Amino acid sequence: MRIATAGLLLVMGSVLVAQQAAAPAVAPTNSAPNPYQTVEGWAKMPEGRAWGSTSAVDIDRDGTSIWVAERCGANSCWDQAAGKASPLDTVLHFDATGKLIKSFGAGLMVFPHGIYVDGDNNIWVTDGQDNMPRRARGAAPTDPLPEMKVPVIGHQIFKFNKDGKLLLTLGKAGGNQPNQPIDPGSFYQPNDVITNSKGEIYVCEGHSDTAPARLIKFDKSGKFIKEVGKRGTGPGEFIQPHAFAWDSKGRLFVADRSNNRIQIFDQDLNLLETGWQQYSRISGLWIDKDDMLYAADSESGSVAPARKDWTRGIRIGSIKDGANGAIRAFIPDPATAPPSTSAAEGVAVDKNGVIYGAEVGPKALKRYVRK
Repeated sequence: MRIATAGLLLVMGSVLVAQQAAAPAVAPTNSAPNPYQTVEGWAKMPEGRAWGSTSAVDIDRDGTSIWVAERCGANSCWDQAAGKASPLDTVLHFDATGKLIKSFGAGLMVFPHGIYVDGDNNIWVTDGQDNMPRRARGAAPTDPLPEMKVPVIGHQIFKFNKDGKLLLTLGKAGGNQPNQPIDPGSFYQPNDVITNSKGEIYVCEGHSDTAPARLIKFDKSGKFIKEVGKRGTGPGEFIQPHAFAWDSKGRLFVADRSNNRIQIFDQDLNLLETGWQQYSRISGLWIDKDDMLYAADSESGSVAPARKDWTRGIRIGSIKDGANGAIRAFIPDPATAPPSTSAAEGVAVDKNGVIYGAEVGPKALKRYVRK
């Protein structure tokens, strides 16, 4: 009886997911009110240092100070011409006034991409590229990698305590390359990382539309448990799974960026729901204690010209309204026709409702406060 019931539920769930996947695309949601004003230039870099690209922002467990992973004044922390890493720290901690509290992480990463502050105030950062010279355009995936005269770095995930001590590294340096045997516990273009209340670790992987795409789960010590998903458009498949967030029920929301949707999983990585297209092409996700969802779209209309009718910016809605819920507020990108990514890619919200947007194209960390 239990087996039959489970089978029936599985079939019903499969039908539901198929129906959701087949749902027509929604109309652009560009017209919600904007109750926020933008504050620029509030976070102060050390003397002589300029902001680089950043997609990584999170809130400290104190509820108000901010952690950022920044790309060394540029869009990479690796100087390919010089063959060496930048001497600048990549992980920065600011108080709510914009004063720099501390920094660390120099020399470890090429392309800091995602950041997460766990329940013990440990700081997790994903590194989404490596320092190997790029293959020539048109090279076969089986072509040998170039020999390196310096140690290979990249495609790893680092766990620090808040003083900058390295506690754990996930994945092998240089990651899973196309011409090498795949290690399921290593990565190629890891985008984001998050942990649950047990300390189990979740990673989403695949930053380009042609890269492998999957979710990976580890135990709290970093031991590989399982992986799900592949590159594709069906339920449980991904193209650029880019960001994570938990809701109040402990469900894992995944920004499936190039599929222009959110997919929802349980903590064993079983697919619960797919759809949620009203938040557009999502680069960054945040869910607050009241289940308000903040989604950052930094690519519609420029990187993704097929989304030309969608305005970039931060869309805000309630999870309680469901997969077809209305967008309640919208902070639009002030740039109307930038040549590349613009507006926030990463998003975080402090305990007072102040929103922070980490920007790749404009190279900035903006602050949004209620008018």
